[in-house]
Amino acid sequence: MDSPVETLNPCRRQQLIEIMTAALRAVDPAEAVRRHLQRQGDILQVGGAHYDLRRFRRVIVVGGGKAGAPMAAAVMEILGDCVAGGAVVVKYGHTAPSGTWRVRFGHGDGVPASQEPLSLGPVELIEAGHPIPDAAGLKGAQRVLSWLRNLSAEDLVICLISGGGSALLPAPAEGLHLEDKQALTEMLLRAGATINEINAVRKHCSLLKGGQLARQAAPATLITLVLSDVVGSPLDVIASGPTVPDLSTFADAYAVLERYGLVEQAPASIVARLRQGMAGALAETPKPGDPCFKRVQTVVVGDNRIAAQAAAECARQLGFSTQVLTTFIEGEAREVARVCAALLKEEVQTDAPLPRPACLILGGETTVTVRGHGRGGRNQELALAAALALDGWPDVAIISLGTDGTDGPTNAAGALATGWTVRAGKAIGLDAAAMLSDNDAYRFFSALGDLIITGPTGTNVNDLILGLAWPG
Repeated sequence: MDSPVETLNPCRRQQLIEIMTAALRAVDPAEAVRRHLQRQGDILQVGGAHYDLRRFRRVIVVGGGKAGAPMAAAVMEILGDCVAGGAVVVKYGHTAPSGTWRVRFGHGDGVPASQEPLSLGPVELIEAGHPIPDAAGLKGAQRVLSWLRNLSAEDLVICLISGGGSALLPAPAEGLHLEDKQALTEMLLRAGATINEINAVRKHCSLLKGGQLARQAAPATLITLVLSDVVGSPLDVIASGPTVPDLSTFADAYAVLERYGLVEQAPASIVARLRQGMAGALAETPKPGDPCFKRVQTVVVGDNRIAAQAAAECARQLGFSTQVLTTFIEGEAREVARVCAALLKEEVQTDAPLPRPACLILGGETTVTVRGHGRGGRNQELALAAALALDGWPDVAIISLGTDGTDGPTNAAGALATGWTVRAGKAIGLDAAAMLSDNDAYRFFSALGDLIITGPTGTNVNDLILGLAWPG
């Protein structure tokens, strides 16, 4: 069968756009904060806890993550007259208010319209690098640390944590330098290490991660609002758990380097620090029961499951049979792609596990072992591998979407794959298999106009995979 000009017809594309839009709206960071942080006069309610603001001398707002700007804006809306100051570090370009993004399919060659950065009054909004930490992030982390010095039991700190916080708050431990952390982060990412593994190492090379922000803030009261970007929302892993007890050890961190064969390649200063820690020459990160957690409350305000459920509800309203299969997807993007493709093949052959039209939803975060020299991200890589697995299969589509709006070092959030994607690429001289081998999914999907373009969404709750099958 000849490949159609388009890989998916406009009506079906519009359905996908509506489902993705519903998912992203459901995890709007400002709304998430407003749901969990409420004020009535001098009483601040956070989850089930209540705080009398008259007890506190100052309120300080600090944090780091891609969703930091809209989260901080919501806090200032609620507590503005009480806030003395603070600093929040966000990824470059992620300073706009909530709701300024729009989901579309495109070629990826355009630059999203610039937005006026939020004004947070006495709270500094600092832009920095992600996923590789940079000098701006180092400056931002130093500003956060400066606000945490000399606090007393009469102070209240509100800490805002979201995905990307680890890279955006680089505060190297004594004897380490930013260049060391940059080199190690890049090595671990290219090796395909999971976020849990990367963060175990980061926590033992930092002054803020692994509960150490709580140690710096004590004896102040500390409230942490978390927008989770980690599978299962383990608090000690999200942004390397700066305000909660750390369950990892120096030995765990060293084991990650061994697992990926990086002991000889990693910066010598980091390897030496981890060995010193294992030998007991350095203090461990704070563990459960540490006094620094006596006045700490942590609340997860949004996560991947909320986005997945919103996608499912929208798909139902569009007439699809829907099911959220899991929000615990992990593993190599190409392997996950083959599993997703297999599920859609089952739909086409047997109308199972759901009758068509069907929408199967998965959430989580995959990894990519980079062996080529192309450009892309884990979601685009997954989509290209899925396109190869689905080649020639009719009436199916797979979407892989990064909820923050940026997939890897690109301006795309992900990509669309169908049974005609590979053939459409071949018709314009692109070899899908060769480009996947070179980790060059961005260039492939850009040529087809099948990149998902949103611009920075202001949120970050992992990735969503939508598998759709229509009746033939």
